[in-house]
Amino acid sequence: MTSFTLDSRLGGAIGGKTAAALDRAFGMTTVGDLLVHYPRRYARRGELTPISTLPIGEPVTIVAEVRRVNERRMKNRNGSLLEVVISDGNGEMSLTFFNQSWRVRDLKPGRQGIFAGKVGVYRGAQQLTHPDYELFEDEDAARLKAAENAHLPIPIYPATSTVASWQLQKTVELVLDGLGEVPEPLPLEVRARHGLLDARTALERIHRPQQFDEVDQARATLRMQEAFVLQVALLQQRASVRAMSATRRSPGSLLVRFDEALPFPLTPDQVSVGDQIVRDLQGDWPMNRLVQGEVGSGKTLVALRAMLQVAQDGGQSALIAPTEVLAAQHVRSIARMLGPQLAPELMPTLLTGQLPAAERRKAALRAASGQARIVVGTHALLSQSTTFADLGLVVVDEQHRFGVEQRESLRAKGSSPHALVLTATPIPRTVAMTVFGDLDVSTIRTMPAGRAAIETFVAPLAERPGWFGRVWERIAEEVAQGRQAFVVCAAIDAEALTKDDTADEPAGDEAGEAPRTRWGVVQVADLLSRHPSFDDIRVQILHGKMPSDEKDAVMQAFARGDVDVLVATTVVEVGVDVPNASTMAILEADRFGVSQLHQLRGRVGRGGVPGLCLLVTEAPQGTPARDRVDAVASTLDGFALAEVDLELRGEGDVLGDAQSGARSSLRLLRVVKDADVIGEARVAAEQVLEDDPALARNPGLAAALEHSVGMAERAALAKN
Repeated sequence: MTSFTLDSRLGGAIGGKTAAALDRAFGMTTVGDLLVHYPRRYARRGELTPISTLPIGEPVTIVAEVRRVNERRMKNRNGSLLEVVISDGNGEMSLTFFNQSWRVRDLKPGRQGIFAGKVGVYRGAQQLTHPDYELFEDEDAARLKAAENAHLPIPIYPATSTVASWQLQKTVELVLDGLGEVPEPLPLEVRARHGLLDARTALERIHRPQQFDEVDQARATLRMQEAFVLQVALLQQRASVRAMSATRRSPGSLLVRFDEALPFPLTPDQVSVGDQIVRDLQGDWPMNRLVQGEVGSGKTLVALRAMLQVAQDGGQSALIAPTEVLAAQHVRSIARMLGPQLAPELMPTLLTGQLPAAERRKAALRAASGQARIVVGTHALLSQSTTFADLGLVVVDEQHRFGVEQRESLRAKGSSPHALVLTATPIPRTVAMTVFGDLDVSTIRTMPAGRAAIETFVAPLAERPGWFGRVWERIAEEVAQGRQAFVVCAAIDAEALTKDDTADEPAGDEAGEAPRTRWGVVQVADLLSRHPSFDDIRVQILHGKMPSDEKDAVMQAFARGDVDVLVATTVVEVGVDVPNASTMAILEADRFGVSQLHQLRGRVGRGGVPGLCLLVTEAPQGTPARDRVDAVASTLDGFALAEVDLELRGEGDVLGDAQSGARSSLRLLRVVKDADVIGEARVAAEQVLEDDPALARNPGLAAALEHSVGMAERAALAKN
């Protein structure tokens, strides 16, 4: 029989037609792609899946028994309708086939099989229309083999409407029969220490186990393989960065003058993280550091001190921010912190796509000539027309908003520049180890003195609809005391379903689609224009689709106190600093993620004025959406919320596009549940690379790296 490798083209192993179907359905192109499409569960022959739990509109695979078969002529059109009722022993559902009477020869009462299709509803009853199915063996063979096969698990694969689970099962069996040698990524001592299988046996047992207890050991082996190969790739990337030579940037008079002029002392964490960065910038290789810290913990100040160190000998720093509002805010904040002496020397310059052409040309010239030693911008920094005289430091603010390609294109504008990544979304330890394992991670936990506390309350409209009116009265009371407020909406215009370009996708219930947004910026502004308590209150709107100069004018008016209430989308999520803003109402708070709610809340309580955050939601108690909102109200600790976020949403959403190489590798590995596995894999990977950095004595690991973390994934790792 022909022997395949994991890198063999799928078409050569299973035929072009089947390979094309798998490529369309799952993006599979190689034998290895197919074999890492693991079963999601295993059924027993005769095991009956609860029909009552099947989700409407979703493709499902169930094990059931045929109970009744009825064929009749259709009334309103030619042809016949075959209706087959199947049961799981408790509930029933129907299968419908049009003009396929020949199926009555197979679908006889008492026959059991696997049925797959999309769950629909007709006249209040669940049904599958034209489902795929595979019946268990004919009755005579079934009697002969019943005892022999009763214990055999049936793998149930993630499937689609075009490729059923048993089609995947048969294809996998065909490939396994012809599979040649499988690279062994795990060193023998790692396998022995953890009681793991060899790579070939693990694949056999996860796809066609002979007993149910074989599955756990196979999964444990493959889980460790994923963690180990990924950690080796991350450590290799770290080593490759450290093999580069960087321009050393020593601190000097600019940093001394800045520190002496600061009107407040640095927090202990700002000092310790700042010291780490000072050392990094004087190192032999480029700094590659992630700084995470709570909203308002002073990450921008730490980044600015790094920029001053780079500027000492004429080097430039580029700070890329996700929105124009934030970029403009950064420039104003940096100029204010530098003061009248240092600002003219460093000339902090804003460069965004929506600047007037003349201003943009002037900003680009300042960057290209080296006159501007600090350049702040959005995606405009990435354009080919933006160049730098001596780019020494790249600062990425809110890294989760940028793809790896965008970050790399900015770094490529310098010669091995240092990189500093900032995030106010705290990253759990296991995520940091799994996704950012090639970066040095620093944490700022201590907050500057003088920050007021924030109280957070849920306004549960499902139980107390009258509280909606009280939200507006409470905001009016704050404004009457001379304070300001934010009202945050998930959309610009709910009726037009115009979602802001910076907003997260609305978080729907897991059981179905999210309900339609009711409150957009447009609707709230209209409501407040007619609200009697807001007759003398100055209300303005802000969203991502407004022209750049208009957005900037609104934000500056709000910062000056010329606007009392700002009705906005999540364009205000990061970087907006208005110390007099005391109150934030987040409408339909259940449409936002945990970390985003925490970020938004951080816009209030930034001065000496106590903060108040009202999370308005119609989500009923006990739903996942309501759990998210309640979690945010229960604590101000962003690090605790990051762990909650992982548990509630799963790491797939949390990782986002932070690193496509890592995400594509996580098949069985779960960064919360498998924290110990990841930690053990990290230690083992460090030991292997210390003893054998070129992997000359670990050819199986080298081959697994090429297969699992190929050129595209390595590029993603490098860009991160």
